[in-house]
Amino acid sequence: MYIQLSKILNDINSILVPEGCFGCNAHLHRGERLLCTVCRNQLPLTDYSYNAENPFDSIFYGRVPIKKANSFLFFTENGIVKNLMHHLKYKNQEVVGEFLGNWCGPILKEDAHLKNTTIDFIFPVPLHKNKQRKRGYNQVSLFAKRIAHHLNSNFYEDVLIKTRNSKTQTKKDRFFRWQSNQNLYVLNNNYSLRNKTVLLVDDVVTTGATLEACTKELSEIEGITIYILTMAMVP
Repeated sequence: MYIQLSKILNDINSILVPEGCFGCNAHLHRGERLLCTVCRNQLPLTDYSYNAENPFDSIFYGRVPIKKANSFLFFTENGIVKNLMHHLKYKNQEVVGEFLGNWCGPILKEDAHLKNTTIDFIFPVPLHKNKQRKRGYNQVSLFAKRIAHHLNSNFYEDVLIKTRNSKTQTKKDRFFRWQSNQNLYVLNNNYSLRNKTVLLVDDVVTTGATLEACTKELSEIEGITIYILTMAMVP
């Protein structure tokens, strides 16, 4: 009785204040969440696997010692993924991270390579404390937390600390991003990562300079094995 009443109230609320698809702004129907069925089916999944070499791996060749890298979606200048990332970062829609994490997590759980690998720690690329205070959350954290849930790993948000509140680097090339990121991330000494396998998570990768800076700091730890995952990557 209560469940039926709740569904009726939700349907009435959807009619009075209809939810819009984050991809195309169409009204969402019962059972749809954040994206309409059409937009969800059009999301450009990379279908990359940790079990085989992929184009994301090649970004880090000769730069930093990672085990493998993976990305869930392709990001384009005009597309559904860009809309999702915009809502996640600037429209107070942290739920996008949960949505994508609960989609990506089960896929990773079936990855042939990860089935034989224990990921001890999963954590996001950090925001500077001032930016996180202003936004209210790290846009990567809930995605990473859901991945940790599905892989049965430990999630910690503050393994790395960002030391400066740097400006956006979207328009900078690889060299200037690398230069700007020097000594930008430091380890939180509250965690012991010696001989551990970790998964570092970010939102969208372009040149990989931010992930390179974080990985460079992590690679100073004896015996550490580093995997990388992003929500999306620029193809």
